[in-house]
Amino acid sequence: MPPVRVLIVDDSGFFRRRLSEIIARDPRFEVVGMASNGLEAVAQVTLLKPDVISMDIEMPVMDGISAVRKIMAQQPTPILMLSTWTTEGAKSTLEALDAGAVDYLPKRFQDISDNSNIAHQQLCQRLHDLATNSHTKNLPVAKVSSISLNVRQHQPYSITANNSSNGLVRLVAIGTSTGGPVALQVILCQLPSDFPHPILLIQHMPAAFTPSFAQRLNVQCKITVKQAIDGEKLLPGTAYLAPGGMQMFIKGTKRNSSIEIRAAKSDQTYKPSIDITLESLIPICPAETLVIILTGMGADGREACKKLRPLGATIWAQDQQSSTIYGMPMAIAKAGLADKILSLNDIGQHLAELK
Repeated sequence: MPPVRVLIVDDSGFFRRRLSEIIARDPRFEVVGMASNGLEAVAQVTLLKPDVISMDIEMPVMDGISAVRKIMAQQPTPILMLSTWTTEGAKSTLEALDAGAVDYLPKRFQDISDNSNIAHQQLCQRLHDLATNSHTKNLPVAKVSSISLNVRQHQPYSITANNSSNGLVRLVAIGTSTGGPVALQVILCQLPSDFPHPILLIQHMPAAFTPSFAQRLNVQCKITVKQAIDGEKLLPGTAYLAPGGMQMFIKGTKRNSSIEIRAAKSDQTYKPSIDITLESLIPICPAETLVIILTGMGADGREACKKLRPLGATIWAQDQQSSTIYGMPMAIAKAGLADKILSLNDIGQHLAELK
């Protein structure tokens, strides 16, 4: 199998050299070029046609977000953003994902400069997964035609019993990972302001990113989107984003359900975890729940869906063509758990039709 061809883009000569050393040590890769700004990157992509790109955000001449936009228009290529994990870094990274980047990792001087095998392995594995598994062509681009600021009053939500085999649900839970920020934007922007059910959003994302992401979605969508807070009641027409680095549970009863946020344990792979949130629904409202598993690596959500489906839950999975990474939805489909396999746009349309 030929090596994965990597283009490194960073305005720091030290970072370019160090990244090249780290990546070149892995026999799966070949570093085919380096660029010090976005303009050089666009030219290098046209010339070299790499399999995957590592991209800085803050650069002279042309920034990383503008470069991503141009590359995805001219020569669609999987792009991994290297970003500072700050509030401003989160906003810039989310803009890069909207522009077409596939994933992101923290840009930490210590991780790059020392010989931390874990950080280096994570970088190489992410690049390899993006190069071999991502679908960068013909994917929906999240575009917002109008801005809607939502300040509405709701009554606490009561989950009433329904037969989900007839498609009647009263609680929606959406789980996603790589490619999820854009996928969630595409889906949630299709929902009307009077959407009648609460929505749980479990997106694999670090703690510094989820407040900015929730705020961004709230501005773009007609429904209310917020980062979940411990103790708050579930309300219709509101989407609750699980805080990064934490675990989100639903507790109470069908008629009186609320959110519980707990610190994640050190041995838990995903923080937040889709499986953990979904399993908390089992004693409360399994037959009234619609679970939607979107793009992402791995199989988070599958084990909980195995328990929820026999109890009456409805499960949708994103199709391969519209998934950035066909890992999590593929796990649902292969296990025979999906009631429907839908494209990203169809998921939003079907969800908007729920009564």
